[in-house]
Amino acid sequence: MNASSTPRIAIIGYGSQGRAHALNLRDSGFDVRIGLRPGGPTEHKARADGFAVATPAEAVREADIVAVLTPDMVQPQLYGEVIEPNIRHGACLLFAHGFNVHYGQIVPREDLDVVLVAPKGPGALVRREYEIGRGVPAVYAVHQDRSGRAEQLALTYCAGIGGARQNAIRTSFREETETDLFGEQAVLCGGAARLVQAGWETLVAAGYQPEVAYYECLHELKLIVDLFYEGGITRMHEFISETAQYGALTRGDYVIDDHARAQMQRILAEIQDGTFAREWIAEYASGNARYRALKQADLAHPIEATGKQLRAHMAWLGSGAPAAPAAPSAAPAAAPQTEAA
Repeated sequence: MNASSTPRIAIIGYGSQGRAHALNLRDSGFDVRIGLRPGGPTEHKARADGFAVATPAEAVREADIVAVLTPDMVQPQLYGEVIEPNIRHGACLLFAHGFNVHYGQIVPREDLDVVLVAPKGPGALVRREYEIGRGVPAVYAVHQDRSGRAEQLALTYCAGIGGARQNAIRTSFREETETDLFGEQAVLCGGAARLVQAGWETLVAAGYQPEVAYYECLHELKLIVDLFYEGGITRMHEFISETAQYGALTRGDYVIDDHARAQMQRILAEIQDGTFAREWIAEYASGNARYRALKQADLAHPIEATGKQLRAHMAWLGSGAPAAPAAPSAAPAAAPQTEAA
């Protein structure tokens, strides 16, 4: 590929991120081919979206950029059996998460450019923001620069999916991987879910109605997260009541105390030294029995039954249409504080 040509891109995988990347790249004028195993569950969807679909090996052979957008745990075998034998000399190998490269599960061929482009949002949001002329912020990284143009290729791809419409931040495979895992485990998924469950359990054990506890500990969390998203903790303080502010400022440290911070340090240390990666790789290789049991326990938590009953009466959720804006978010900046929290 010469410096002025538009790279041919192979998208390997057509899940949430794969579909969004492919559609955005095509709309940005790129030549995109989808690599999928014949008869797989997403082949029909990709063809219905108007893409040329080939086997992964065929798609890889013709590409200047190969974007690996399959689940983390299938990537090492995919790389070893399909990508490495077929990717052309000097091509660019692109990931959306640095897990396998950072933890040595994939050791890319020496002649390849190896980059990362990671949108900070799920695939549906990546697509939706692109369609309305905006873009989800992204981070990018360069692991190997054999051509001297690896960063340019990463930024070209980032622009193609809409990530460069916002502030694309350069990072490293290590930083992206470790911060992403930490955020998921300590805050976004592990921490938030356990906080919600523990709050609900505390209220129900004290004799309060499960439905009321659900609203207070789970349902209304969206109101606060929307404020965080729009303007950080500052915006939350602008829109919650003084009573809520004082309670948060004086009681939040009861929950996130020195012990909780020490546990966060433990989570980070296990990510940094590879403990978590080794555990997850071994779990996947052994058949995922523990993973499935833990997930089933989460799905069977009694807050889920309560929530299912309540959400059945929330018509805006069942239609697939977006929920109405939260009242605090819709208010003008100078609006008086609300009692929503």
